Amino acid sequence: MRRVVVWGTGNMGATAIRSTVGFPGLSLSGLITSSAEKTGRDAATFAGLDTDTGVLAVSDPAAVDAALTAGDAVAYMASGDIRPDEAITDIERALRAGCHVVTPSLYSLYDPRSAPPEWVQRLTAAARAGGASLLVSGVDPGWGNDALAVTAASLCTRIKTITCQEIFDYSTYNQPFAVKVSCGFGASMAETPMMLLPSIPTMVWGGNVRLIGRGLGIEIEEITEEVERLPLEETVDTVMGPFEKGTQGAFFLKVIGWSGGRQRVIIEHITRIHPGCAPDWPQPDEGVGDHRVIVDGDPQLTITTRADVPGGTRADGGNTTAANRLLGAIDWLATQPAGIYDGLDVPLRSALPPEVEATRWA
Repeated sequence: MRRVVVWGTGNMGATAIRSTVGFPGLSLSGLITSSAEKTGRDAATFAGLDTDTGVLAVSDPAAVDAALTAGDAVAYMASGDIRPDEAITDIERALRAGCHVVTPSLYSLYDPRSAPPEWVQRLTAAARAGGASLLVSGVDPGWGNDALAVTAASLCTRIKTITCQEIFDYSTYNQPFAVKVSCGFGASMAETPMMLLPSIPTMVWGGNVRLIGRGLGIEIEEITEEVERLPLEETVDTVMGPFEKGTQGAFFLKVIGWSGGRQRVIIEHITRIHPGCAPDWPQPDEGVGDHRVIVDGDPQLTITTRADVPGGTRADGGNTTAANRLLGAIDWLATQPAGIYDGLDVPLRSALPPEVEATRWA
């Protein structure tokens, strides 16, 4: 049984707590928070579990060190998009303590070969010092933008382009900062939201584009971005309250990887705050959202995935699969030389012993 410390108590932290408690071969051994007001609360309160776990959130340095010392691995779920330096420092600390680390928090490390060299050097040194390993993979979902895309392409004789597509209605996604500030829903069309500023999409998804290209034998020579935004034609109500007519209601984002003068790997996000906005854009086959891998080739191949969790939204389901992909990699990481690994290094299927794997059946 591998002991896992969850670092972070927000949306992804709560998901990781739920998954760790139920995941074969793992046990929740610690919980780290940056919020003093959350200190001392049982992990179950953050994850909506019916039964206390006996694991209390800690935040002071001595307690954090004790949690890391007692753990085998860390699921680092704290934010890294607007605090990358702090996230790097936290992860470095965990690696030096001898904990394998899995995280979705550092976009630039989705493809370590194109990540900032100083980050790679710091984290590699920390991993070697602690005899530990690191995997960074995304949440939209990470496996859909790396391993699944490469696996899908392996089923085709020829490939023209690969598109990884997320289509989502955010009206049920109760995350106001992400929806209103990062994505700009409900804001003026005269203002470009943080997520859609020039170069930001490439920072977030460029690593995935390069990783897929590398996994299929081509070098991505250039990455470009295309963004289209549409306003709401009517005021709509959501779980976050009303979004006013005339404010941003939908966007269509493309991050395009070019090789040999041709578009080869494309990551698309078609995102709405209400299903009635942008009706001519691609729609989910069912419910509020789909993830797709589309191979334009021989054959023409489309793989559509969706995930639902009891009592949660489809976004919660997607986050759960992303967390489980990371947690499922811990056993594999523990058998590898110390260092940094990516989504193509780690097998999609866990390497758990059969008697442990059998406990997955509900």
